Amino acid sequence: MAVSSTSSCLHSRNGIHQPTLSCASKVFVGLRVQSPNSYGIGKSNLNVEFHNKVYKSIESRTCNSKPTRARVAMMPIGTPRVPYRNPTEGTWQWVDLWNALYRERVIFIGQHIDEEFSNQILATMLYLDSVDNSKKLYMYINGPGGDLTPSMAIYDTMQSLQSPVGTHCVGYAYNLAGFLLAAGEKGNRFAMPLSRIALQSPAGAARGQADDIRNETDELLRIRDYLFKELAQKTGQPVDKV
Repeated sequence: MAVSSTSSCLHSRNGIHQPTLSCASKVFVGLRVQSPNSYGIGKSNLNVEFHNKVYKSIESRTCNSKPTRARVAMMPIGTPRVPYRNPTEGTWQWVDLWNALYRERVIFIGQHIDEEFSNQILATMLYLDSVDNSKKLYMYINGPGGDLTPSMAIYDTMQSLQSPVGTHCVGYAYNLAGFLLAAGEKGNRFAMPLSRIALQSPAGAARGQADDIRNETDELLRIRDYLFKELAQKTGQPVDKV
């Protein structure tokens, strides 16, 4: 049976009969029509609204002389946004993932520690401690360490906070990241079964005159002895073993 050209917006090609799609027929794309009042009186049904939008979009494309493919909306590249409920107001809002973690007193160190990243971590810890110093801070570490001075700034801030700080190693903690892992409160330092922890003496790249190189060397030796002493105190092991 031949397909009339006026009964459908899509025609069969090369004599091969294909299913026709009428402009007036409803198209259901795996969605089920629900009653507008299924979610309560006076409230919008998101499923019905979504179905109507999909139906109108498909209907507008099937009524053209040539079928067109709908554009696919891709997820934007960047920090994902997650729903977060404000505990005081009880309202929901979309915030970026790191902001949601900070509000739950979770701090994540997952990159090389430089001055900018260190300042961000410092500001976050100081703010959370000022809001409520009776709750614990959770620091998750998965990184290679970083520069000496910014890493030591994070360590000194951890020791000055009134809030207890629990450290967790997920992945690996090398060099000064491992030192920050040991700086957590006793009884609240954890490492995952497959995580890797490695420590080494601090290194520097001294350049210039002989006096400058000697001063840099003396400073590195002083910091090395300080790190060993703090590790011995945090772990309960003698300095020689550390």
